[in-house]
Amino acid sequence: MLRKSAFLGAAAAALAVLAAPAQAAWSGLNMTTGVTTLSGEIQSLHMLIFWVCVVIGIAVFGVMIFSLVKFRKSQGAVPDTQLLHSTKAEIIWTAIPVVILVVMAVPAARTLIRLEDASNTELTIKVTGYQWKWQYDYIDEKVSFFSTLSRDSDAARQLDSGIDPLSIPDYLLSVDNPMVVPVGKKVRILLTSQDVIHAWWVPALAVKKDAIPGMMNELWFEIQPDKAGLYRGQCAELCGRDHGFMPIVVDAKSPEDYAAWLASKKPAAPVAAVAANVAN
Repeated sequence: MLRKSAFLGAAAAALAVLAAPAQAAWSGLNMTTGVTTLSGEIQSLHMLIFWVCVVIGIAVFGVMIFSLVKFRKSQGAVPDTQLLHSTKAEIIWTAIPVVILVVMAVPAARTLIRLEDASNTELTIKVTGYQWKWQYDYIDEKVSFFSTLSRDSDAARQLDSGIDPLSIPDYLLSVDNPMVVPVGKKVRILLTSQDVIHAWWVPALAVKKDAIPGMMNELWFEIQPDKAGLYRGQCAELCGRDHGFMPIVVDAKSPEDYAAWLASKKPAAPVAAVAANVAN
């Protein structure tokens, strides 16, 4: 008995060790939660619709498999022509999907409305796409700069450069000047393009929208206060020869660090005054 218990214990421990990486690998297949207030709502909506689809799939395939096995021809089953042409049955199996779709549409519509609600924002940044770089204009702060592919990635991507791309940190996903924003603040992005259609996409922020010449699109995000850090994205629209070389980096800082960065961009403005403006 003792040997059997020891074997079972060792087997359970081995399964637990193997299950951890397997669970981590499977979790990577799901949509990530993101770091903004809205991305959490999108993730919750995604999981709600997912489980509704799982329940529907189990119910539909369960009935199909049961019917195929229970009422197969080899068992002498005879088609029920009365059910096949039943008005009541047709009403039921039409009404049930309609009700399910309405139930799914309500939270989806609510989230879509939230996605487009850029009111009460605390910071407005105009983002302009170029072949192949981004320009960031902080409308209220009179700060403007370009953001292009970092020099080390640009050097490594050249034909016959002799540089191993694996030796470059965040290869093709790093820039010389990231867009800097404060955490805990609702940021409004005004998005346009100077030449061709681009797309501003940062997965962790749950935002993606086209930058179209002659048009001004709008999006917003609010990074959670405890999620300061670097978040990377790319142009998601085929915009020309160097489309793959115009990454996006958003540097989310605390309000104090953001104030210090803003003051460094405007040497004439005292840090304390800028910090008070950000806090307000």
